[in-house]
Amino acid sequence: MNKVIENIKERRSIRKYKETQIEQEKIEAIIEAGLYAPSGHNAQPWHFTVLQNKEIVDQISVGTKEALKTCGTPLFRRMANNESFHILYNAPTVIVVSGKEEGAYSMKADLGAATQNMLLAAESLGVSSCWIGLVVEYFKGEEKEERKKELGIPDGYEVQYAVTFGYSSLEGSPKPHARKENTVNYIK
Repeated sequence: MNKVIENIKERRSIRKYKETQIEQEKIEAIIEAGLYAPSGHNAQPWHFTVLQNKEIVDQISVGTKEALKTCGTPLFRRMANNESFHILYNAPTVIVVSGKEEGAYSMKADLGAATQNMLLAAESLGVSSCWIGLVVEYFKGEEKEERKKELGIPDGYEVQYAVTFGYSSLEGSPKPHARKENTVNYIK
């Protein structure tokens, strides 16, 4: 089977990591894959913030959970009130994905393409990953600008996602997920 297609089919979100840090050359290859994503009008509206400081990663987890405690989604409130739950799964590396606030209408799609490229690159390098959307809650409200500044996120950029990276501590390979049926139709 084609390596790219095989990589796409084998990648799974992993939520349990070893403490071992990822090698710098692998992180750089993952980031480079993100930088090579397609974007509308080649705008490349992304900024990646690589976090490997456990205190900062933990701070973001705690702050995100605090924000979720009052949200309207019961599942998110339960997650936030679970003391043992870590939003970023104690990953040794987290990449925060930000985009230009005044970007084109396709900015979120562009960031999604960059994020997917990083997920697939990680898989190809034996690095596990998980795409985290809830982290945006940490970057809302009164402390938004201060928090962005602490992480070196440029002015005019807004956090959209985070991606956790590390080596899986799960035994064996994750099972493939069944694909929904009747999601494609052809018109000829």
